[in-house]
Amino acid sequence: MGRRRGEVAGVAEADHCYLIALGSNQRHQTFGSPRMVVATAMDLLDGTAGTVTSRSRIIDSAPVGPSQRRFANAAILLETRLNPLSLLAVLQEAEVALGRRKLGQRWRARVLDLDIVMWSGGSVTQPDLTVPHPLFRERGFVLGPASQIAPQWRDPRTGLTLRQLAAHL
Repeated sequence: MGRRRGEVAGVAEADHCYLIALGSNQRHQTFGSPRMVVATAMDLLDGTAGTVTSRSRIIDSAPVGPSQRRFANAAILLETRLNPLSLLAVLQEAEVALGRRKLGQRWRARVLDLDIVMWSGGSVTQPDLTVPHPLFRERGFVLGPASQIAPQWRDPRTGLTLRQLAAHL
């Protein structure tokens, strides 16, 4: 018997839908190129964190900050029963499982970066998590993939759709 849409590890229908941004600019010894790391992370999250209902194309983008390596970026829509802080913990575990080290300089090269960009519950402001992601409106490498899979989602602060925000960049 297969899993029903929205079912997570035997739990019925999802309560929330999240827009997750994925990025990598460092090879993984097993999974290979940054593009393959992003594809692997999409597969990993489907079934462990919830149900991936939509995937953007993987794009290449310039780095932000001191890193010299180009990034592979994508976005997914994830249905899950997890609340934002619980999902953040699962995403951080996935980053570590795929080789992420949170040491040193911010915005440096990394094997995997997973961010909660938006969610169906609106806004969250907590010490370890702010949703919508505070910088997503300025980042084409987030808005491009996000607008492919959720063009009509609205930014709760501006009221603009993701498609409109992407067009403004």
